[in-house]
Amino acid sequence: MKEYVWYASYGSNLNRDRFLCYIQGGTPQGSSFAEVGCKDPSLPLEEGVFHIPYSLYFAKNASRWGMKGVAFIGHKSDNETLTYSKRYLITADQFLDVLKQENNGLEINLDLQQVKEYGSYIFRQNAWYGNILYLGDDKGYPIFTFTAPWDQKEVSLTKPSHEYLQTIITGLKEDYSNDTIYQYLDNKPGIKGKYTPEELASLIYEI
Repeated sequence: MKEYVWYASYGSNLNRDRFLCYIQGGTPQGSSFAEVGCKDPSLPLEEGVFHIPYSLYFAKNASRWGMKGVAFIGHKSDNETLTYSKRYLITADQFLDVLKQENNGLEINLDLQQVKEYGSYIFRQNAWYGNILYLGDDKGYPIFTFTAPWDQKEVSLTKPSHEYLQTIITGLKEDYSNDTIYQYLDNKPGIKGKYTPEELASLIYEI
């Protein structure tokens, strides 16, 4: 009997086509890296809009996305700074397979029930997405996401590539207006001061 969990995405996996490359394998548009997919390639049972009460920022230099910044969220809950998310109802094994791919094939053996009890759990200190966060339950299923084990103040903010940001924007467009997306992204650390207003607008309004 399969165990299901919600995976709450906030970066490029907001884009369903990109996320399904983690489930079924393939190279996402704009990326230079082919994903292997999950052992179980079944599609999500359900998906929908979700808001994460943690702040979004862009950092590091991802080889998948032109050695530019990628999305992370902070560790402290803040209901006044919501991060737009799309959540997918997938099996617990699929969630761990996605987590493995997000961490460049790192072998992961976790008890998600223990993560739920702790609220958050750092399973690898030097892994970019080595910190799992429990975000509550809905419809009888726990909601998880993952982010960096470090604090935002410990890393340099990095401008995301056009391809990476377009992937996020395409996902957001399924649920939000262009104006809402612009207002949402404009002040995010890693974008603010690194993208001109015209540059950001061109990605949002012209695709």
